[in-house]
Parts: sequence; C-alpha cells; structure tokens
Amino acid sequence: METLTEMAVAVLQTADGREKTALSRKLAASWFAAREAGTDIPVGEATPPLRPARPERPELLDPRDVPKRKPGSPEGRIALLHAVAHIELNAVDLHWDLIARFGHVRMPPGFYDDWVKAADEESKHFNLVSDCLEALGSHYGALPAHAGMWRAAEDTANDLLGRLAVVPMVLEARGLDVTPGMIEIFRKAGATEAVAALETIYAEEVGHVAYGSKWFHFLCGRDNRDPKPVFHDLVRRYFHGPLKPPFNEEKRAEAGLPPDFYWPLSATG
Repeated sequence: METLTEMAVAVLQTADGREKTALSRKLAASWFAAREAGTDIPVGEATPPLRPARPERPELLDPRDVPKRKPGSPEGRIALLHAVAHIELNAVDLHWDLIARFGHVRMPPGFYDDWVKAADEESKHFNLVSDCLEALGSHYGALPAHAGMWRAAEDTANDLLGRLAVVPMVLEARGLDVTPGMIEIFRKAGATEAVAALETIYAEEVGHVAYGSKWFHFLCGRDNRDPKPVFHDLVRRYFHGPLKPPFNEEKRAEAGLPPDFYWPLSATG
C-alpha cells in the first residue's frame, strides 16, 4: 500500500498546477475514505525533493523585480489574482511537504487529517482563482511571480516547530490581515466571482492558521516548553524581517493566535 508520505511526494513531483491540484484532491479523498472505512493508510517515511516541481511558467523573479500594478485597474486586478494563485499553489506544496518531510516525527492521526484537509482546501483555492483568471482572459503562468515563496520551506526543512511557526502562524496569518482589503477591491469592481473565491479562501485560511497554532502548542507541551518564547525565537531565526501591522486581531484570535505572540515581533513591538 502506498503510504501518506509517498502520496505527498507524488504531489510535490507534479509540475502543472491543474494536474498537481487534481492529484492533491484525489489523494486527500483517498486518505479520508480510508479513515472513514477504518483502513488507515500508513504514514510511512519518504524523502521529498528540496523544491517542488514547477511549470515552465510563470517566470519566477526576485520579489524586487516583480512588476507593481495598480489594483484599481483591470490589469492590476488580474495581477492580484495571479499573485493569489501563486500563493495558493505554493501552499498546496507547503502542506504536502510538511507531511512528507516530517513523517519521522511521531504525531497523532489528527495531525495528518488537518494537513491533508488544508492541502485539499488550498488545491480548491488555486482552482477557484485560476477559474477567475481564465474568465478574465488570462491564466496562471501568464505573469511573472515571486521566487521567494519556497524560502520558508527550505529554511525550516529540518525543524517541524520552525515550519509551523513560520508557515501557518506567520505567512498564512498574514493572509488573514490582507484578504479583506482584496475582497473590497473586487467588490468595488463588481467582480462577483473573484469576491466569492476570496471569501472562501478567507474563511478556510482561519482553519489553517488554527492547525498551525494547535500543533505548535501540542509539540511545545509534549516537550514541556513555553510556546510564546519558543515562537518568538523561531520567528526571529527563520523569518526575515519584522511582522507588519495592521493585524486582523479578531481572525487571528479565532485561529488561536493571541496578540502577545505577534505584536512583539512587529516593527513597532
């Protein structure tokens, strides 16, 4: 029987975005079907690639070289959706990489349930945003994209606590801060399909941040460590620069992130 970590590697080795997300959703369905039937798929251990397979397009640029476009223009809104699609595709790989890379760490079954579900939802998000792009006459890969998205994964490749701190509890939490503003941009433009896609992403990303917080606290508790100073230390070690307010304190609290976790790491903290 194929193990969960082998399934994760298969997703990471698939380059095309639509193919990657189709495989991701198929494997997630298999995992949950097996769980429901009481015939759990073994987690196993695997060796994921340092970087996931990627399509030839988009061209990946240094963040400083990615063209800036005004979001109020049609071209700017397409660029914004393209950036969101790129983030969501990276999130698919980040969640499967978490499963594949840390299969050797003993964790409860619920850990895998959460991250398989998160990967499945990120796959759905990529497809929703790609559909919006195609409805506007564009597609994922039509514009250059941020080359630094995978840096957090590489920096935390040997540190599960560090990965949980930086990816769901910092990067995905940032999504909770900025997504309401994006929704408003598309609402003002009357782009109902994009609004619906972003509202789905916004609602489900709260859960992904919550998974990060839950399992970060679990690991700290298992090792009898105080989560807050551990979080501060790991973010300072692996995240490059201060956290940027304004923070969506309501949604962060809903996800299990109290202000004393992130405000001390901000430029004004």
